[in-house]
Amino acid sequence: MTENINTTAPDVDAILSRVRFGADGLFPAIIQQHDTREVLMLGWMDAEALRRTLTEGRVTFWSRSRQEYWRKGDTSGHVQYVHQAALDCDGDTLLVEVDQIGAACHTGDRTCFDADVLNPVEGSATAQ
Repeated sequence: MTENINTTAPDVDAILSRVRFGADGLFPAIIQQHDTREVLMLGWMDAEALRRTLTEGRVTFWSRSRQEYWRKGDTSGHVQYVHQAALDCDGDTLLVEVDQIGAACHTGDRTCFDADVLNPVEGSATAQ
């Protein structure tokens, strides 16, 4: 079961109290196109990035490599407008449904998940 988060008037403090952040203060956010259900990317958020995402209606991440916040599209123009968000059953992963303008991947691809498609081992239960 997921818990939907309405981004029109969120009680951000109540939402933050339910999130289970990792030891580094971060948790993963899966970004999905709201109408096609296409998985676009995964990014990392801390409490402030989640707060900004829910209150501004644009996705904000914490960059682990640069150690700073980045709002998707501010430099590239490839903006992610938030439609809704849902915590998973454990509160340790966020699914953000967006309207993606332009490419989601830093490589210029629509999604980060189309470069290397991995097939399951032949004969495994998932391959049948």
